[in-house]
Amino acid sequence: MRTPLSFPNTFLACLLVSTCALAAGPLVLEGEVPSEGSFFDVPFEVPPGTVELEVRHDDLASENILDWGLEDPNGFRGYGGGNEEPAIVGEQAASRSYLAGPLPAGTWRVTVGKAKIGRTPARYRIEVHLRTQATLAPQPERQPYHPARALSAQARWYTGDFHVHSRESGDARPPLEEVATYARDHGLDFVVLTDHNTTSTRDFLVAAQSRFPGLLLVPGVEYTTYAGHANAIGATGYVSPRVNEGITLKEAVDAFHRQGALFSINHPVYDVGDLCIGCAWQHAVPPGGVDAVEVANPEWEKLGRFFSEGAIGYWDWLLAQGHHAAALGGSDDHRAGVDLDFKQSAIGNPATLVYARELSVAALLEGIREGRTVVKLQGPDDPMVELTSSVAPTGDTVLAGSARLSARVTGARGHQVRFIHNGVRLPLVEVTSEDFVVERDVTAPEHGEDRFRVEVWVNGHPRTVTSHLWIARGADMRGIPGPVPQVTEPRACGCDSAPGWSAGLLALAVLARGRERKRGQKRARMPSDGSVTGGSPKGLRTS
Repeated sequence: MRTPLSFPNTFLACLLVSTCALAAGPLVLEGEVPSEGSFFDVPFEVPPGTVELEVRHDDLASENILDWGLEDPNGFRGYGGGNEEPAIVGEQAASRSYLAGPLPAGTWRVTVGKAKIGRTPARYRIEVHLRTQATLAPQPERQPYHPARALSAQARWYTGDFHVHSRESGDARPPLEEVATYARDHGLDFVVLTDHNTTSTRDFLVAAQSRFPGLLLVPGVEYTTYAGHANAIGATGYVSPRVNEGITLKEAVDAFHRQGALFSINHPVYDVGDLCIGCAWQHAVPPGGVDAVEVANPEWEKLGRFFSEGAIGYWDWLLAQGHHAAALGGSDDHRAGVDLDFKQSAIGNPATLVYARELSVAALLEGIREGRTVVKLQGPDDPMVELTSSVAPTGDTVLAGSARLSARVTGARGHQVRFIHNGVRLPLVEVTSEDFVVERDVTAPEHGEDRFRVEVWVNGHPRTVTSHLWIARGADMRGIPGPVPQVTEPRACGCDSAPGWSAGLLALAVLARGRERKRGQKRARMPSDGSVTGGSPKGLRTS
């Protein structure tokens, strides 16, 4: 084992020789991966006068996967995750996933995540090249982010995608130009950029937005932990993914909420073993800790049929614990809709519609907070359904003893529609016209609140899903689940553990998909303490 460099002595020497980095060669930092914890730091010193640094890293074993990030003395400078190329950070430019800007002298840290350790003892090797002359060309397209003005002042349903990756994610390819072009050409009104654990995307949004005046580019982050992924919609600031190692999930969610962002759980039952690190949700959700759930990730005709019903079941289960969370869908596109194989979904498939007072970031977030969303599991051409109440809701809740709910269905003639009451699917109703309305009189429970949503079914499966309207006799009943109705029609899903498919379907899914990460992954499991995590509890009715 090589002995790491003596950081203080190296730093003192560099104070005397401004070109020491060029003269002395790279700093070589190598050692054994600590056995405890999921993260560790490797510090190094940066001398005054450094204008660019390059970090090369290697996990030294094909059985192991390490994630890589970088912090300067003041905090976050980037997160490449599984990026295989070196990280370069300069005053006027940076490689993807990293932030440009002044390089303060002092102690920097390579942050390392233990994504998978299959061979022990695990080792790492890092080279740090310190430069007094930049090698990257300046990037004038990087600009301080500010929200775009409203692109439309009309109050209506806006169609978009809440889960899209650009090249700022290490496992994605397309620049923002390609993402925006595809979304615009396919009729979307907005896309949310959700690159993994980095805020570098925000630096390019203002310039990109100026070139696409009809498509709203919404900032966001896919908060990628080793026990679940979530989207922070509207986020522009970094939050450490070291959940339970320096930060709790509640502290992380609070940090996003302070930015005005919303926290949405992604693909909660996407448990595919070693193909996707941390994709299935395992964290306990703190009170008030979730604003939405991604009930659809791949489009229905690809792998959505295997995952969406489990995700809907998890969503219903979460709401049964007293949470209020809107339904969202996201393609999880990593290629701007091109060069897709049979398992990958293009931008807008599935699609989410948000009823917003205007097309702006603030108005979309407001619409989600108030539960005004509809998810089309296959894409924008799926049937539409609008759920309304005879008593105007306050946010997502009807505060009344009783009300009449109306579901207006368009584009579903020959198919079926149904209400879902507190997670139980009620009998299907045949849709007999192109513009069809089905109504239901509802009464608030004496204690707690009831929730209702609507699904349109096509060929024996749900294809369009609304968020919920809650009904309660008073605001003090919010968060207290009402009784589960007794009906004879719905069948149980047998959801003893997430996601409840047959072994054959799971095997097909495992073979079919693995786009979040190229290499290994630990499996997600439900905890034994009954906390709210990815999966469905026994007895939950999901169909």
